[in-house]
Amino acid sequence: MLTTVAAVLIDHVAPFEFGVICEVFGTDRTEEGVPHVDFLVCGEEPGNPLRTSVGALLIPEHGLSAVADAELVAVPAATIREEYPTAVLETLRDASARGATLISVCSGAFILGAAGLLDGRRCTTHWRYVDELAERFPKALLDPDVLFVDDGDIITSAGTAAGIDACLHLVRREMGSAAATAIARRMVVPPQRDGGQRQYVELPIPECSADSLSPVLTWMVDNIATDHTVAGLARRAQMSERTFARRFVAETGTTPHRWLSMQRVLHARRLLEETRLTIEEIAEQCGFGSAALLRHHFNRVVGVAPKDYRRTFGGTAPVHSGQS
Repeated sequence: MLTTVAAVLIDHVAPFEFGVICEVFGTDRTEEGVPHVDFLVCGEEPGNPLRTSVGALLIPEHGLSAVADAELVAVPAATIREEYPTAVLETLRDASARGATLISVCSGAFILGAAGLLDGRRCTTHWRYVDELAERFPKALLDPDVLFVDDGDIITSAGTAAGIDACLHLVRREMGSAAATAIARRMVVPPQRDGGQRQYVELPIPECSADSLSPVLTWMVDNIATDHTVAGLARRAQMSERTFARRFVAETGTTPHRWLSMQRVLHARRLLEETRLTIEEIAEQCGFGSAALLRHHFNRVVGVAPKDYRRTFGGTAPVHSGQS
């Protein structure tokens, strides 16, 4: 059971991510049956304003010494920088050493990493920052595809709204499902979302690094529903199959089959977002041939089923019969 939660703020803190922590742990929900939590907002210099990432100011009421009383220490996102305040890092290390749980939202994972708390630990962060986090903290066991990672006493979350998922998960873990559901209902958010953050990533379109195969690649995309074979593509490129396959990997970084599968998934994403075609119709137009095969490839690349992706990113017009 959580009785005391301390949010640790630094200069250029992100107000939305801080607000997520406030909304879940700092708002009195006792009328809905949620246990009371003492919520402490802490900084190096209590009473002195801290700049936020949007130009406003936040004033922490408590100093870092108050963190010693907290079972949970929450670290909201802040502008990523080369160095973080030494006193804050020491406070986080001390909290971890005494057995407190630490949770970060979005780029708050960089602060935990700077404190040395992610070495050998499973973690995540916003998809835009995963490469930088991996480079800075190579000993961290980074999972870039999930909304949050629960590694026991260290919980990290992906960007912005994923912090809500992580915080509600922690409430569910420590206070029970009823408390998490009550908070989610007041926040008007789902108690638990499906899928990971891959569905929110803008997938790069596979490109050719040279001109020799560009006409063939363009033709493949223009005829994406066609059942392409390496032999047929090699003939179009006026190469032997072996030369074509070798050249294709050298110029695109992948095989013809994988390149085409990615193009088909990208096309399916656009159709799911912009049309109300059924899943079967989309599968046919993308060249997958069946809804089952579309679901298989789409889930592998995007991380969610096509119907779930459409529910999140699609329009509101009625879908033709046959949706699955």
